[in-house]
Amino acid sequence: MSRLWSRLGARTAAVALLSVGVAGGFYLGEDRETQQQGLTAQVGAEVDRVDFAYQRERQASHQVAFARQRAAEYQAKLRAAQAAKEAAERARRAEAAAASRKREREAAAKDVAKPYEGPIPASCAEYSGNRKIGCALMLEAGFGIAEFPCLDKLWNKESGWNHKASNSSSGAYGIPQSLPGSKMGSVADDWRTNPATQIKWGLGYIKGRYDTPCGAWRNFQNNGNY
Repeated sequence: MSRLWSRLGARTAAVALLSVGVAGGFYLGEDRETQQQGLTAQVGAEVDRVDFAYQRERQASHQVAFARQRAAEYQAKLRAAQAAKEAAERARRAEAAAASRKREREAAAKDVAKPYEGPIPASCAEYSGNRKIGCALMLEAGFGIAEFPCLDKLWNKESGWNHKASNSSSGAYGIPQSLPGSKMGSVADDWRTNPATQIKWGLGYIKGRYDTPCGAWRNFQNNGNY
């Protein structure tokens, strides 16, 4: 602003000096009219020069301000782009972490549901006899079908699913090899002959002590009993 005022001051001074010269020439020169015309032309030229310099400086000032504004806008765009990039990277990492946790949960669930080699039955219709009864009662007890291969292996080891299996040395009896066999009387009095009574008692014992048939099977594998 001070530079612009200096330009205006120079213009005013030039006009004033030339005006004084015109006034002096009026009294001193013989050809006053010609001299006045020349001085007027000089005043006009000086005024034009000062105006031109003023306009050029003003244009330069506008160009500088415009350049600064463009630079500020460009920097703002760069910052916004960087922020968007960082946010996208954080989102990608969060998604990757969530996917990894999901895979870990699925793997853990798979290990619990199938701690053995072999297929999972589609339904209890794949079995017959006491195994079919055991599969149906296991589902009624709230266990998933994927648990049955564990139960099948467990009680196949214990009794071969024979509801009359008896261990003469220990006194264990029935499909779950209850010790003593009379414990199964808590379900029904026909525990000696009814495979369903034995299976219901055995499932209750497994649930209370090992949570699931596969939990009982793992214990059997590690310790030789359940």
